[in-house]
Amino acid sequence: MKKRKSLKKFFNPKTIAVVGASNHPGKVGYTLMQKLLKFGGEIIPINIKHDEILGKKVYASLRECQKKIDLAVIAIPAKGVKEIFEECGRKKIKNVIIISAGFSEIGDRNSEREILKIAKQNKINLLGPNCFGIANPHTNLDTTFANCSAKKGDVAFISQSGALWSYIADISQLKQMSGFSGFVSLGNMADLNFSDFIEYFNKDKNTKKIILYIEKLKQGKRFINICKKSKKEIIVIKAGKSEKGVEATISHTGSLATDFEIYKGAFKQANIKLVNSISEAFGSKINFPKMPKAKTAIITNAGGAAALITDYIVEQRINVEKPIDLIGTAQPEDYKKTLDELKSYPSIIVILTPQTMSLPEETAKVLAESPQKNKITAFFLGENSIKKARNILKKAGIPCFTRI
Repeated sequence: MKKRKSLKKFFNPKTIAVVGASNHPGKVGYTLMQKLLKFGGEIIPINIKHDEILGKKVYASLRECQKKIDLAVIAIPAKGVKEIFEECGRKKIKNVIIISAGFSEIGDRNSEREILKIAKQNKINLLGPNCFGIANPHTNLDTTFANCSAKKGDVAFISQSGALWSYIADISQLKQMSGFSGFVSLGNMADLNFSDFIEYFNKDKNTKKIILYIEKLKQGKRFINICKKSKKEIIVIKAGKSEKGVEATISHTGSLATDFEIYKGAFKQANIKLVNSISEAFGSKINFPKMPKAKTAIITNAGGAAALITDYIVEQRINVEKPIDLIGTAQPEDYKKTLDELKSYPSIIVILTPQTMSLPEETAKVLAESPQKNKITAFFLGENSIKKARNILKKAGIPCFTRI
């Protein structure tokens, strides 16, 4: 195994280029710029159409910028990613996050392989594609599109689901919740994976505990060896316990989660603690609600949350369909349209995590006004971001749960 270059500049960069930076609220490139305004380092927006974004000078391309760039964040449509990534190689940028989706998770493995080849040729540390970004609350670094930033603390969270972070960052504002030393969304894991970041956080002085959300592992032996050597507590939440849960993970990040019993054995061998829920990982118990014993459909804007909820439902011996993932950009009208298409189902679960593009209150109104409202169980996950939405659902008589 070749020695991996340092990942320090993912979490402690001095200069960050945002490729796909935008002036338009509602776009990922705008959210990234807005969040990075709190970061103390230099932000370099890249966009061919603008001269200035949120007070920052914009460059038409990476090559036009003469400054040394520690970290590049790419948030453009998938078809343009390869060209930009090649430019990162020529510019000698060694750390790149690809937020852009549209690769192996939709079956396009060739494009992902091409990007990985460029990464190897140029010795680039690649995170993603199809990921939610990273955060280091100790330096106000946040390249995610969660609705809020987490408070600083000593827990590192490494996840194959980015949208789970939008839920966790939201509840991290509560006094009883832990703060964070870092967050990583792995996405499709074309290059960097769990092992790389566990190694990083094992050496990080701000980190005392590491929590993992896993759909599938790569390099299982390496993972076990690194975890065994860890002096820090490692806790894991595993999605894909059930066959339907496995189907949910495939649609989410292109992950094929193998037999759960094999994973249980690996976790035991690695001396890491397996828990049943996100809540349990953070030290609190949760009583999962009893669902009606009827054929159930699931609508979600968060693949990871849907995979976990699917596992819980299957444990109750309920027949559940593969979740309909509207992805993080889902709007109230997307929920309405999908609800209308599910008239034949006697039971419907609706999941929402508070991402920047989400509209919890408006989505709650859609549910409250739906002719199907008596069939709905809502999981609006979070705290402050979903308070008003939760009240709307409560008034409409729709059961609403805020934790998983």
